[in-house]
Amino acid sequence: MDFKLRKAEPKDVSDILRLVKELAKYERMEEQVALTEKELLEDGFGDTPFYRCVIAEVEGGAGGDDPVVGFAMYYFTYDPWVGKQLYLEEFFVRSQYRGLGVGSGILRHLSDLAMKTRCTGMMFVVAENNEPSVQFYKRRGAEDLSQEEGWRLFRFDKDSLVKMATPPEE
Repeated sequence: MDFKLRKAEPKDVSDILRLVKELAKYERMEEQVALTEKELLEDGFGDTPFYRCVIAEVEGGAGGDDPVVGFAMYYFTYDPWVGKQLYLEEFFVRSQYRGLGVGSGILRHLSDLAMKTRCTGMMFVVAENNEPSVQFYKRRGAEDLSQEEGWRLFRFDKDSLVKMATPPEE
């Protein structure tokens, strides 16, 4: 299958959000998507972009589908032990385009980018119940750090951040 990868542009935010929602539905978490096109536009294409994105598209799509069939959202982080890392935040290929090389192409593109920018690795999180994705990454040499090194993933939600940021009353 012929597809092309390209850097996302501001005109792509509706497609990006559509694919984010498709991924959330696939992971049975669609009610958790609260992001808007406006936020995606400001956060990815404003003065200080917080993410970067690569888009996969095909000519015409299957049965006249939208030509945007996959995406990867990423940014760069810094690990004080090893240096620069590419963090893959979101990666999705529509179901009817899986197994056709689109996902492998996106991952190859990101791996090449990581090497060109002298990153020491690529980090990402996979939902525990998403076994097809776990196997996709493992077949390509990914290590499961939750098992190999015993790392745990934590998060402070917005309420916790507000609470910690508010000075205690005296």
